[in-house]
Amino acid sequence: MRRVVWIVFGLVTALALAWGAAALHFAGPRPPLLANGLAAAFLLAGFGMLIGVRPLRRTLVALVVLFGIFGLWWRSLEPRNDRDWQPDVARPARVEITGDLVTVHDLRNIDYRSETDYTPRWETRTFNLARLNGLDLFLSYWGSPLIAHTIMSWDFGDGQHLAISIETRKEKGEEYSAVAGFFRQYELYFVVADERDVVRLRTNFRGEDVYVYRFDAPPADARALLLRYVEAVNELHERPQWYNALTENCTTGIQRLAASGARRSWWSWKLFVNGYLDELGYDIGAFDRSMPFAVLKAKSHINERAKAANDDPRFSVRIREGLPRMSPDPGSAGGTR
Repeated sequence: MRRVVWIVFGLVTALALAWGAAALHFAGPRPPLLANGLAAAFLLAGFGMLIGVRPLRRTLVALVVLFGIFGLWWRSLEPRNDRDWQPDVARPARVEITGDLVTVHDLRNIDYRSETDYTPRWETRTFNLARLNGLDLFLSYWGSPLIAHTIMSWDFGDGQHLAISIETRKEKGEEYSAVAGFFRQYELYFVVADERDVVRLRTNFRGEDVYVYRFDAPPADARALLLRYVEAVNELHERPQWYNALTENCTTGIQRLAASGARRSWWSWKLFVNGYLDELGYDIGAFDRSMPFAVLKAKSHINERAKAANDDPRFSVRIREGLPRMSPDPGSAGGTR
């Protein structure tokens, strides 16, 4: 039994040391040579304590001191709003609510000529919650079918949509790394935008495969979720937060904001391999179940319509032409479960 305890303790400690070394590599002090040196020293010290210090209680004390020092450094890394940001994330949105009127300041509506050649535009727009009649989910695939980017969009009628995309806020010259995203390298950013910006960027300029699905959600539920998003947007405007590729990303952020009012449970491994999120939504009755899932997915692919619409002011209307609408699932009351 004692041997088993040592093996488990050793494995857990080794994993913690590896994670800490990676954190020092990515987030440690610059230049990179110094960060890498600290990461190597952290690993050597930790494994030296694990292997060379006895008895177990002394090993524990030594490791607690080591991880305590690491924890103090880790907590000292504070997210900021005043970095030299890339132009497309230069302004965090701010939202004011007066009765049913939602006024978005610094709504993004970039005029793209290519993915990297664009003119930033920041607008103020007002939306009427009394006219809110739908909620859509966009899934955008840029490589592996296992992983997608998620965007929520609220339909206010007459072609007016408000899209919100949870992303990283990158500094000038900074590139996104999925691995670095675990280690406090990027601030969290809510892109509050026109669909001609945040969706067209992906379909027309990045060449990603994009699908849109209408939720089976009454306006009251869509309104409640939007208000929770608004609260998060305003909080980020005042108090920046770290992005995390596992716990605070484009999909888990939606789950966190939607959880308190959800009529269905979305907890599934597909939240973390989110290329299957549309399949999950179909399985739990959140999307149209009047046809097989493969047919629904084919109809929901919008790239050709998006390219045809391009900068048309009716972009949001045109990409939805021919899309299936929600209809009750014969196997469940009103399509809900």
